[in-house]
Amino acid sequence: MVIGELSIFPTSEGASVSKYVKEAIGIIESSGLKHETGGMSTTIEAPDLETLFDVIKKCHEALLKMDVKRIHIDLKVDHRLDKEATIESKLKSINKR
Repeated sequence: MVIGELSIFPTSEGASVSKYVKEAIGIIESSGLKHETGGMSTTIEAPDLETLFDVIKKCHEALLKMDVKRIHIDLKVDHRLDKEATIESKLKSINKR
């Protein structure tokens, strides 16, 4: 399992970018991958990097179709190989679930 934390938004479209963020969140939701959206990013569980990057690419393409001029992407990836890690297990380890 690969866990990614994604923020994607245009930096060229003024102070309010919520319509672009909503578009990206919709793509993540329709991917069928487990995810949790917070105030500043969305955490996504994917079986592998290819699947995670495919969802990110679709978000990027959607913003391009919305004719933005500049896109900012922040991505953190945790690919733990010694044991299965999930959003749930990470939150349990810090007593948040």
